[in-house]
Amino acid sequence: MFINFFLELRSAKVPVSLREYLTLLDGMDAGLADYSIEHFYYLSRATLVKDEKNLDKFDQVFGHVFKGLEQTEQVDVQDIPEEWLRKLAERTLTPEERAQIEALGGWDKLMETLKKRLEEQKKRHQGGSKWIGTAGTSPFGAYGYNPEGVRIGQDDNRNFRAVKVWDKREFKNLDDTLELGTRNIKVALRRLRQFARQGAPTELDLDGTIRNTAKSGYLDIRMVPERHNAVKVLLFLDVGGSMNPHVRVMEELFSAARSEFKHLEYFYFHNCPYERVWKDNIRRRTDTIPTWDVLHTYPADYKIIFVGDASMSPYEIAYPGGSVEHWNEEAGSLWMQRILSVYSRAVWLNPVKEDWWGHTQSVDMIRRLMGGRMFPLTLDGLDRATRELVR
Repeated sequence: MFINFFLELRSAKVPVSLREYLTLLDGMDAGLADYSIEHFYYLSRATLVKDEKNLDKFDQVFGHVFKGLEQTEQVDVQDIPEEWLRKLAERTLTPEERAQIEALGGWDKLMETLKKRLEEQKKRHQGGSKWIGTAGTSPFGAYGYNPEGVRIGQDDNRNFRAVKVWDKREFKNLDDTLELGTRNIKVALRRLRQFARQGAPTELDLDGTIRNTAKSGYLDIRMVPERHNAVKVLLFLDVGGSMNPHVRVMEELFSAARSEFKHLEYFYFHNCPYERVWKDNIRRRTDTIPTWDVLHTYPADYKIIFVGDASMSPYEIAYPGGSVEHWNEEAGSLWMQRILSVYSRAVWLNPVKEDWWGHTQSVDMIRRLMGGRMFPLTLDGLDRATRELVR
């Protein structure tokens, strides 16, 4: 079984060496796994995975090879996380009941009321219409319903009605080694190619060599710099939240862009660009890059490609403090305007079907900020977007 595990990891292109495999066996002989699947998982991951970008592949192979194995230890009822029990009370309302629930009346009213609730509330509440709690109709909490509220402590969207999310989220980096399901995405991006010879002369110039040899009467070898795609691209990628269903096509685009453009820089953001972006989603809270630094580092001849569903609360675009990740001092629309004032060649690729854009207010807001340069993340949309960038 362990040999098969090793071979499956190699097949999944996880760079595992024989030495690392023997280290795992030594750890097993020393009793480090202690006949526990969980302990074996962490032991094998620690010995076999050298780069965190391969953790997803490792997990997939581990689940495939050892499927069907279960823990033999008894589960103590007291060990069941409290949040599991809380979610049992998730509130489900009929359309008629929802229609009877009124919104508080805008961003300022919501923030003012939330501040009062935080000052007054002393204990946990469930099922009510006023306090911060669960399974109720209050504007504040989780697993309930309100037409305009602040979601606190809930996994993923249920009704897509929250105007702000107070939550800690963990995002994964996109896998740039993913093989494309279709070559057409690469073909579409090749419209942006503009070849130039730059750098040191490292490539034989056959025509020049023949010409100069014929003129001089002796062998005169000529070299030229290698031809490279001279197009420079800044790629801004929206991750997390409502973008989770689109990870596959995002990885395909990311992989294609990494292979097509030598001068490519990428940055992550969530929902809307603000005062900082990041390169690594795992360290996005501690290792960020000021957006001002991006604007001052990369010259105006870079082409900008935003990729995101633009589906968010309108407050995230129009108001300071509207971000679901932090308290932004300036509105997202202001940062969008600053970016577009530096880079005149910019497009926004949206993985949501173009026919659905009219149902989301924030999509229309981003589209207007982009001057109409929003395109669907389809082959036709990519073709239209690249035409816009090179015109």
